Amino acid sequence: MGVNAPLNRKLRMGLVGGGQGSFIGKVHSIAACLDNRAYVAAGALSSDPARAKASAPDYDIPADRAYGSFTEMLAAEAKRPDRIDFVAITTPNHVHYPVAKAALEAGFHVVCDKPMTFDLAEAEKLVELAQKSSVVFALTHNYTGNPLVRQARDMVAGGELGEVQAVRASYIQGWLRTRLETGDQKQAAWRTDPARSGLAGCWGDIGTHAYNLARFITGLLPDQVSAHLKTFEAGRALDDYGTAVVKFANGCLGTVTASQISHGRENDVRIEIDGTKASLEWHQENPNVLWVRKNGSPHQTYTRAGGPYLSATAAGSCRIPSGHPEGYLEAFANIYTAAFDDMARRLSGDKSPGKSGLYPTVVDGLDGMNFITQCVTSSKEGGAWRSLKHPLLK
Repeated sequence: MGVNAPLNRKLRMGLVGGGQGSFIGKVHSIAACLDNRAYVAAGALSSDPARAKASAPDYDIPADRAYGSFTEMLAAEAKRPDRIDFVAITTPNHVHYPVAKAALEAGFHVVCDKPMTFDLAEAEKLVELAQKSSVVFALTHNYTGNPLVRQARDMVAGGELGEVQAVRASYIQGWLRTRLETGDQKQAAWRTDPARSGLAGCWGDIGTHAYNLARFITGLLPDQVSAHLKTFEAGRALDDYGTAVVKFANGCLGTVTASQISHGRENDVRIEIDGTKASLEWHQENPNVLWVRKNGSPHQTYTRAGGPYLSATAAGSCRIPSGHPEGYLEAFANIYTAAFDDMARRLSGDKSPGKSGLYPTVVDGLDGMNFITQCVTSSKEGGAWRSLKHPLLK
């Protein structure tokens, strides 16, 4: 196949995690297949080999490609003429690094759930591995796939807000108000376990989403952070609430708040951005509306697929006509679609780096892990200011 030749087939997905009782594995498979550009060809769906193979019919994975471990999958698939093209990692955090490392070393593209790794050292190693290889590495900070989030980003980049001076990002949930992890609740159990989740609980699970959203839309480089994380539910091993103040390199002041103990809140992701010319606001639970405000002018409401005022990127991220809601799964699929463009290009022989910037990469994963690490350290030091600068972040 020659350079830049089209890839006239679906991409083949190897799913790691996502077995019976999983939530995010099925989300990844739906998102990857939504635009008919990929299918789940193989899987290592659980750390329990029996459960892994028993879960395969849920994804229509044939028995001979239902593997008992990710190492078995990568070794077997590497020998097949119809080998998988990419590995999707949908496991608890402590498994992300070994799977990603093995996939990169075997030359498979990677789509990894967030946070990227168990700790910062693993993230640094993955960046080095990914940058030495020619593979695509995408991280599923899926809220960046929402059309109006991309609209907001384009408006900031185009100067419509002027200089960005303040950012308020939050992600508020209530599902861990009680200690569900003491019962038979798989999702709560691993997220509150330091051996599987890492340094942080709520802050790593959803605080990183809020922080990443601020970084994606504004493009501002972080400078310093002061954080206070707290565990309100007695006996819980990791934080279930936190707030941080972020100083950005341009002088912008930001706040990030995350909670999993707020009664009645579900997946309330919000971001507000104040610039010298205008401000904007977006809510994940009402994702098809973006509010833009200017003093002395009527408030503006941008709607998804709402008209020619949308940027080309935002309009191109919509699948259905205005008035028909798009949301979580479609935004997730937009991350996959952007990554697929780069995968297809590379599989067709073009090895140049992608330039779309429309999916979070391994560097964004490092950014998130650096944020988690410095926030946890700051909190332990009573909110002391910690540097967010990192030599691999530019």
